[in-house]
Amino acid sequence: MSVLFILALALALAMDAFTVSLGVSFSLRKITLRQVFRMSLHFGFFQFLMAYWGWLLGQTFLKYIQTFDHWVAFGLLSFVGGKMIYESLTRTQNYSTKRSDPTAGFYLIFLSVATSIDALAAGLSLAALHSSIFYPSLVIGIVAFLMSFIGARMGRVLGRLIGRRAEILGGIILIIIGLKILRDHLF
Repeated sequence: MSVLFILALALALAMDAFTVSLGVSFSLRKITLRQVFRMSLHFGFFQFLMAYWGWLLGQTFLKYIQTFDHWVAFGLLSFVGGKMIYESLTRTQNYSTKRSDPTAGFYLIFLSVATSIDALAAGLSLAALHSSIFYPSLVIGIVAFLMSFIGARMGRVLGRLIGRRAEILGGIILIIIGLKILRDHLF
């Protein structure tokens, strides 16, 4: 398996993490470097881990997860995106009202799992190709980390430009990603 193939695979898998990072950073009035790093680290780690697990589980598990993986990703992304939109619309004019931080806790776990389900499928595919897994999964994790970091930093700047509506836009982006995953797997 060539290095170019592994990089292309890693970039393709990292696109969801990039876009989710962008959307999440839209939703936060101020995103700290700590939040960016924590989100990027989780996305990268989950991409690495899911690719590795997919490879370990091999072809036997493929037929079971293919029937519902897209629904899990869609559900998780829609839940988090819907909650972001709801909180934005129901919050009073005082923007400092306490709200959930999508870069911590269960939100972050939901997003990490949702953005890495495709990495699980990629790991299953690599097992079918009788490929080694540590190097490809490490590259997948590192690329996801970097793309998440870039997306979060870009979203911070763009979020400042569009103001309070950024949280609604971030939630919509998450739901659209969920719908895209669903569409790609169903059609």
